[in-house]
Amino acid sequence: METAWRRAKKALAANLCVYVPVNLDHDGGSPSGGRSSDAAASKAAPASPWGTSDYLALMPMTPTPTSSGLRLSKSGSRSSKRTCAICLGTMKSGHGHALFTAECSHTFHFHCIASNVKHGNCVCPVCRAKWKEIPFQGPPSSEHLLGRARVNPVNRPQEEGYMTVVRRLPRADSANRQHHLTPLFHTSEPIYFNDDEPLDLQPDTTKDSQYGCSKSVDIKIYPECSAIPQSASRENFTILIHLKAPYAITDQVSGQNINASSTASQTSRAPVDLVTVLDVSGSMAGTKLALLKRAMGFVIQNLGPSDRLSVIAFSSTARRLFHLRRMSDSGKQQALHAVNSLMAGGGTNIAEGLRKGAKVIGERREKNPVCSIILLSDGQDTYTVAYNTGGTQRTQPDYESLVPSSIRGATSHQIPVHAFGFGADHDSASMHAISETSGGTFSFIETEGAIQDAFAQCIGGLLSVVVQEMWVGVECVHPAVQLAPIKSGSYASHVAGDGRSGSIDVGDLYADEERDFLVSVNIPPACEEMVLLKVCCSYRDPVMNETVNLENEELRIQRPEVVAGRSISIEVDREKNRVQAAEAMAAARAAAEQGALSDAVSILEERRRILSESLAGQSGDRLCSALDAELKEMQERMANRQRYEASGRAYVLSGLSSHSWQRATLRGDSTDSATLIHAYQTPSMVTMLERSQTLSPSPWLLNPPIHPVRTFSEQPQPR
Repeated sequence: METAWRRAKKALAANLCVYVPVNLDHDGGSPSGGRSSDAAASKAAPASPWGTSDYLALMPMTPTPTSSGLRLSKSGSRSSKRTCAICLGTMKSGHGHALFTAECSHTFHFHCIASNVKHGNCVCPVCRAKWKEIPFQGPPSSEHLLGRARVNPVNRPQEEGYMTVVRRLPRADSANRQHHLTPLFHTSEPIYFNDDEPLDLQPDTTKDSQYGCSKSVDIKIYPECSAIPQSASRENFTILIHLKAPYAITDQVSGQNINASSTASQTSRAPVDLVTVLDVSGSMAGTKLALLKRAMGFVIQNLGPSDRLSVIAFSSTARRLFHLRRMSDSGKQQALHAVNSLMAGGGTNIAEGLRKGAKVIGERREKNPVCSIILLSDGQDTYTVAYNTGGTQRTQPDYESLVPSSIRGATSHQIPVHAFGFGADHDSASMHAISETSGGTFSFIETEGAIQDAFAQCIGGLLSVVVQEMWVGVECVHPAVQLAPIKSGSYASHVAGDGRSGSIDVGDLYADEERDFLVSVNIPPACEEMVLLKVCCSYRDPVMNETVNLENEELRIQRPEVVAGRSISIEVDREKNRVQAAEAMAAARAAAEQGALSDAVSILEERRRILSESLAGQSGDRLCSALDAELKEMQERMANRQRYEASGRAYVLSGLSSHSWQRATLRGDSTDSATLIHAYQTPSMVTMLERSQTLSPSPWLLNPPIHPVRTFSEQPQPR
């Protein structure tokens, strides 16, 4: 008859394990209910490389449904990915057990492997690989107090157990047999996130000489035509209001100073509070996670000492990796360590990640002038949003529930969420809804390698904000002129009940950024030149922290008796084309969502025809050429249902986000300088993109420190 020890070894060889009673008599007595031969084998067990402690460690720390006795698979075909090799219990999310994935990729119930480690075993029970990181459980001792975190598995009540993940450090004296362990990372979180690092408020005497933008916002007004016959009247006469932000000084967008390593670069722009909310679910494992780490390394390198950063990682739950702190040299080092600690595993809980990101911003004690959230995900939230997967009637999921109330509604422009959908499996509809609700943009990262360029384009804008809280007012001057609704895209606009005045809330502008808004009025007959309306503007300068009020700009129309020909403004025609193209994109998307892909393609084709026949289109206008190329690309991505589901929807939504906010987003190859589809890019964005595409990866990422703070994921590899 085989001994219990031999049976245990055979079970381990089959990637399985058994529960063996521990009341063995060390004097050679029989275990309860066992035979003396088993006891003798147990007495001889220490001679094995495993030792007695390893043998006893096969027992789970806490009972499980499958740990009441010997459970040995006869076929040995049970998948080790779904079965804990220590207790043979099922490992599935939502079953009330925390899981532990080791460096060698084998997974166990956390309480089982913690018991194994507790008895001194630091190798994998399955493959015998030596581990560098090991788990502990139980009320933590004082030496591990800083590294503890409560274990609250999904769908299970809170327990009094704690998990501490530690790393064994190499010892200078190899003869020293004592284990020196230090916490891997501080996973506990305070109740309130009011631990942000204080701002650098040193007095600046160089602002006047180093101020980073030229003069003020430029306002221009273009009428549809400059003259109307005296006897004629016009309905829906179109007027274009064009705004352009001050341009950045050369140092601000140069590669030398954009990383804010000098005083000049810090005084030339408004500092940023940035919170990145990053998806580290199981689908991000491998190349995706490595490229995400590299992209975050680029972001960290290009933030300045007055900028502050906090990183939130989410999967089934969310965790703040470190508090909001300034990106000084030490801050950057901690940020790089924290990013390099990311590991992939679990589900996708976008709502929890955003909730924690909003909490960081909402509870900070001090505030930088510019604030934003960057959200990246490659999946869909399965914890908050209910998706309709059956039935004939398709209901729209409640995506608004993903966005915390603190960044909705009236505060949307204060904390914009710039969402990035990564790969073909992300939920583009939810990411687009999140960005629209919060006042941010949605970008579609179609190829994995474009993630750094996408982040670069985004921070190129965030690091060049020169206008905040911009408000534009329109007032009719002639008593017979009235305003129609304003074409303002996603920007909030209002027209008074009597039609005599209106306003647009523009919010923030990046350096050199432009905004165009169409206003329609009615024009009565008149015998002499008339003043139609006047436009005023006010905004806050975030660098000088001053309110700027611009003088009224008036629009006058000539009223001769006869007008020879009708000269149409190409600026107005260009903006009409852009607005109508965006409307066609929205209509095509609505048709595609109803399954009418052929109708969607026809809508886009008709808009392309009208575009080509327009004044701006026939003159070779670059924006019209870009619009035509974009509409054509959308047609191709709506060729069939499979193509639309894979990339068409995300491409269209990213385009709609770009046009509604008049701000650059990534979609397809839109950051490639060879393509026409890169509208709204500012010089600061282009400069940052060039740095991303030409500079090599961070030396730290390629050659990490000897003792990097990381979890069980592999080091990122260069592209």
